[in-house]
Amino acid sequence: MTLRSTLALLALLAISPVAAFASGPGEPQQPTIAIIIDDMGHNRYEGERLAKLDQPLTLAFLPYRRHTVPLAKLAHAQSKEIMLHAPMANTRNFGLGPGGLTPDMDEPTITTTLRRALQSIPFVSGVNNHMGSLLTQQLEPMDWVMKELDRYPVYFVDSRTIANSIAGSVADAYNIPSLTRDVFLDHEQTEEFVDKQFKLLIQTAREKGTAIGIGHPHKVTVDYLEKHLPMLDEQGIAIATVSGIWAMRNGNREMFAEGEKQAIRPAYARSN
Repeated sequence: MTLRSTLALLALLAISPVAAFASGPGEPQQPTIAIIIDDMGHNRYEGERLAKLDQPLTLAFLPYRRHTVPLAKLAHAQSKEIMLHAPMANTRNFGLGPGGLTPDMDEPTITTTLRRALQSIPFVSGVNNHMGSLLTQQLEPMDWVMKELDRYPVYFVDSRTIANSIAGSVADAYNIPSLTRDVFLDHEQTEEFVDKQFKLLIQTAREKGTAIGIGHPHKVTVDYLEKHLPMLDEQGIAIATVSGIWAMRNGNREMFAEGEKQAIRPAYARSN
């Protein structure tokens, strides 16, 4: 897909947006949430706690961090879904660390950087942006990102770190399975705040049928989830992976036909 055709598709989406959140035949009867935990790979202890929770969480790993590979392998063995948490340039010039995507990169550099980051994460099923308040507003880099992601059987979640993000719309233009974050759970690290946001996530799921929350491997968040996730059943709330939410919104069809996309060739070697 050329940049011109992407622009044309974005114009159509602006006129007639994809009804990703509309109720329909594929929408579940029971309100269902997905919880993505970002910034995985730094904190081994909290990462292991999250991987061992009974519920089907989705864990988003930063590339090349000390504990990324062993934690991703453990999480996969515990039936968690694995994502690449792709670092992208932000408006406040916070450092991105290895694997970061920035506006000064040309297309080959963005493509190579993203490809290597994908290859560094075991069992990767999807991608979301780490920070990205700057890059996700820019069409050309987002076009290059989605052109590369379109080669593989991965979905994309727009973390929406800024309201003007076009990342999800560009993913839609490439027909990449895409979703958008509804609620941030823990940008204030207190139990009271996490509780308020978790209840907002549940309320959003009751209203829309499904909802996606994003949290981080902070102790307060892990403590809260460990206590409250087992209580979801009695509240009539289900929890699913991100790909499970996508299937519910899309008539329970498969994201990708067998052999439709090329496999990601693993490039990770270390296990600790």
